Amino acid sequence: MAFVALTKPRVIELLLMTTVPVMFLAAQGVPDLWLVVATCVGGYLSAGGAAAFNMYYDRDIDALMERTAQRPLVTGMVSPRECLVFAFALAAGSTAWFWALVNPLSAMLSLGALVFYVVVYTMWLKRRTSQNIVWGGIAGCMPVLIGWSSVTDEVSWAAVILFLVIFFWTPPHYWPLSMKVKEDYERASVPMLPVIAGNKVVARQIVLYSWAMVGVSLLLWPLGYTGWFYPVVAAVLGGFWLKEAHALQGRAKAGIMGAKLKEMRLFHWSITYVSLLFVAVAVDPFLR
Repeated sequence: MAFVALTKPRVIELLLMTTVPVMFLAAQGVPDLWLVVATCVGGYLSAGGAAAFNMYYDRDIDALMERTAQRPLVTGMVSPRECLVFAFALAAGSTAWFWALVNPLSAMLSLGALVFYVVVYTMWLKRRTSQNIVWGGIAGCMPVLIGWSSVTDEVSWAAVILFLVIFFWTPPHYWPLSMKVKEDYERASVPMLPVIAGNKVVARQIVLYSWAMVGVSLLLWPLGYTGWFYPVVAAVLGGFWLKEAHALQGRAKAGIMGAKLKEMRLFHWSITYVSLLFVAVAVDPFLR
């Protein structure tokens, strides 16, 4: 179980939630089920390898933060050497799996996402800039491209639009959590935006990214990639999201602190939002 924990399975579950629906849209119906299984297995191995590399590199600061204090390297259940070998094995295995059982393009996109997350986000951005989660979040957008390319062996504008949805979704998804555990990041000297800026600034940035996300999410329909169902769902979900984002900004402007700030309302809603939005992506081809 310790090695499973190294792969951050709860995070991977969310990544796969954006991969599979895109395959339905790319296929304009039900994709080959074996291809879906192969893509999900490869995606789990790749994302798990990236997570293991992340835990290896961040084991020093993980020990300082309450939310990461029980990770396998911190508790000693897995040694740093074991973790590193495990990470390399997953990285190599996932790339070979995609290449042999899906297609070379998906293999390269998967490997690129892993390298970007480990090198650009974990090793470079995370400890240096408050924009870490903005640009580092690109790695989390890649499953959309992988899902599309696994079916079509190419990347289309539809995949790019959904990539941008996740890109703009990531900061307002993660910053509310960072606001909640700000003391953890302060203790570890990680410059997440809530650590170096006040709640008003963070909430304003959340609102800006939220509007961009909702706007981009509606582009699939006028560009002809969906029928009527997806834009209706996207508009309704986006409306609820913007309501929550502006409510958080209002509380921050009023100087509300602590539990009454209710920043985790938006964090929890963000998971519901992206899940339902991508369910709509998968269902729409059947209603055209």
